[in-house]
Amino acid sequence: MFGCLVAGRLVQTAAQQVAEDKFVFDLPDYENINHVVVFMLGTIPFPEGMGGSVYFSYPDSNGIPVWQLLGFVTNGKPSAIFKISGLKSGEGSQHPFGAMNIVRTPSVAQIGISVELLDNLAQQTPVGNAAVSSVDSFTQFTQKMLDNFYNFASSFAVSQAQMTPSPSEMFIPANVVLKWYENFQRRLTQNPLFWKT
Repeated sequence: MFGCLVAGRLVQTAAQQVAEDKFVFDLPDYENINHVVVFMLGTIPFPEGMGGSVYFSYPDSNGIPVWQLLGFVTNGKPSAIFKISGLKSGEGSQHPFGAMNIVRTPSVAQIGISVELLDNLAQQTPVGNAAVSSVDSFTQFTQKMLDNFYNFASSFAVSQAQMTPSPSEMFIPANVVLKWYENFQRRLTQNPLFWKT
């Protein structure tokens, strides 16, 4: 039902089923892992109204597992990339794996997937630095760049009466820059990757 991928390693598709609705993948040598990809194999979809919360567990200094919520996968979002390198020193969170006797060794972390109602998934708050930024950070950068350019160009705006004729310089009306700015923002909102076409 699920797969787990770490860069430079073989894909894992044989999750250990520890309960009817809970699965785990072992991550040996977890100290050297930065990102992990969790995905559905496409063979068995979630039942209607269900999805899977994804957790990361590592042993603390006493060997006790610390579980942290990374995010989720659903039929509509069948894969996700999570950054786990900064999580190894954080605090644990509430999790559904507490009462289970899961066999583990000290240098092995685990990815846990708990099948839950979509309504429950929507109410959960993943660890803040687990999500890998994607189009969002690009969109944020582009928005900041647009704002900065527009503010910079507008700071040089003068009225036609204030202009001194200079045959060697070109002038662009401020309303043209504003129109470009608004069009670019609209297109970016509709499709953040429109500039690739």
